[in-house]
Amino acid sequence: MSQKITFIGGGNMATSLIVGLISNDYATSDIHVAEPDQNKCDALQTQYGIQAFTDNTLAIADANIIVLAIKPQIMQLVCKGIADSVQKTKPLVISIAAGLLSKDISRWLGGDVSMVRCMPNTPSLLNEGATGLFANDNVSAKQKSQADKILATAGINVWVDQETQLDAVTAVSGSGPAYYFLFMEAMQNAAEKLGLNKEQAKQLTLQTALGAARMAIESDDDASILRAKVTSKGGTTEQAIKTFEDKQLQDIVMQAMQAANDKAIDLAEILGKDE
Repeated sequence: MSQKITFIGGGNMATSLIVGLISNDYATSDIHVAEPDQNKCDALQTQYGIQAFTDNTLAIADANIIVLAIKPQIMQLVCKGIADSVQKTKPLVISIAAGLLSKDISRWLGGDVSMVRCMPNTPSLLNEGATGLFANDNVSAKQKSQADKILATAGINVWVDQETQLDAVTAVSGSGPAYYFLFMEAMQNAAEKLGLNKEQAKQLTLQTALGAARMAIESDDDASILRAKVTSKGGTTEQAIKTFEDKQLQDIVMQAMQAANDKAIDLAEILGKDE
């Protein structure tokens, strides 16, 4: 039996998942989108052959799976608006909204909801994402597998056993792309100061980042061993690494990620309050 999926919200992340599902031979007739912008609805229907609605309740009428792909700030309002329908049909609900706890979303949906909460990151838009997922106690093994298949269209999935671990996921992969962009930015600026032009600095920095990531992914060695392999005794790399270590890079990274983790906890408390 086919599983009908409704995405509430037709933004970039939802569109990325829809494209991924279609490319994996998921029937377009089984994919619905709820999006308040009629022009966007028309565009989604034309481009992907799916059904789009401006009314959330109509969109989820026969859905087995609902994907909440909306901003956290409007989640409470949207959930309360579809709560009656969710309580009647008891679908699997997947949230990709940052900073909102599953218990709060479930409460706004009327309670006792099968809920998977996800923390994707922006490379998911290129199908190179890293997503952390947590399933509450109501989620069956079959539903967990369904959620895994949907999010896997955007990259890799890592399941956690405790929802609090999603705060660490946020600190690592959720916010992580910005850390690498910052490091790339710093490398490019330094390269220009050392005499390269802007385009040369950009090309060398980005290709080096790509190459290093591929080596780390494809090698059986962990990052510390790979680093040691390219750090010759008395060489240029060793001098650069020593400078990073003298400046306590490990401590800086730990402090930064702890700050991201703590902010995720604070946001969940703020966003989860009933209006």
